[in-house]
Amino acid sequence: MDFGRITTNLFAGWFQMGRQFPSAALDAIAKAVAEGEGRHRGELRVAIESRLPFAAVAANVTARDRAAMLFSHLRVWDTDENCGVLLYVLLAEHRIEIVVDRGIAKVVAAAEWEAITTHMRDEFAQGRFREAVQTGVTEAGALLARHFPGNGDPRKNELPDRPLVL
Repeated sequence: MDFGRITTNLFAGWFQMGRQFPSAALDAIAKAVAEGEGRHRGELRVAIESRLPFAAVAANVTARDRAAMLFSHLRVWDTDENCGVLLYVLLAEHRIEIVVDRGIAKVVAAAEWEAITTHMRDEFAQGRFREAVQTGVTEAGALLARHFPGNGDPRKNELPDRPLVL
């Protein structure tokens, strides 16, 4: 059992969720997701989790594991072109994970997604949590527009644009 992770998830800055991500910030993120999806065929879903439950940490569930669970649970994989992307933030541990569907994974190199998480971590290190998520959304949108450009036709929005706050 990792007592450091348990302590972090119990007592770290997760309680700042409301201050770091007030409704106006969530609205701005949703707007950025919608604008990005207007330029590409991908579907971007943002999930921000304050902390992992004690049982999950005790069971050694990592941020990557949790992101994969949410990818499935939120049905990000269930888009017409297999072009779903989950941008997951675990606030207590300052972890960022990007999970992509198979249609995107075939075309976009993992290093390109890692570059986005690196930029987000840089913002996190400066305490700029909202900006980190905005950076991730903007860069993911640009990456998707490069590899999966829109065709100009209006498209069905398959996943909610507003971030899910857990």
